[in-house]
Amino acid sequence: MHKPFYNRRSFIRSATLAGAAATAAGWPAIAPAQALSPTQTMRGGSNNYRPNAPMVESLGTGFLMSGLVRDAQSGNPLGNVRIQIWAATTLGGEREPRNHGSVLTLADGTYSLEMPQIVPNFGQPHAHLAYDDADFKTVFLRPVMPSASDTSLEVDFNLQRA
Repeated sequence: MHKPFYNRRSFIRSATLAGAAATAAGWPAIAPAQALSPTQTMRGGSNNYRPNAPMVESLGTGFLMSGLVRDAQSGNPLGNVRIQIWAATTLGGEREPRNHGSVLTLADGTYSLEMPQIVPNFGQPHAHLAYDDADFKTVFLRPVMPSASDTSLEVDFNLQRA
């Protein structure tokens, strides 16, 4: 009985031939990013918004806001994008200056901000987030948390070019 002979050289040769055949057939070598549905502004999202809220490292401890910001057209992550976050927390209501701050996304499009625990306001625990710079359309979000005892909330943005 003849056993097939496989080694690294035969594997590389087979993979190269398969790649060449795929390219000749018109398949792209690397799949392009896909367009995403743009994030739509939510009703009540702009309540107590403060233009140009200060850049902050942290607003406190006990709760973590985080997410990913992407270009809706290309699906690529967006770095160096300003996101403003505010909420009613254990420090006070949404108008409390200590509950407002802005952060920049990292190169991979992620952002995060630690803050005091979010508390219910008008019966619902929720946060407010905004993108309002000139490169993309303004988006105001007001996601409601499933429970007042949650200690984190993840909110993504798919921004549409202005």
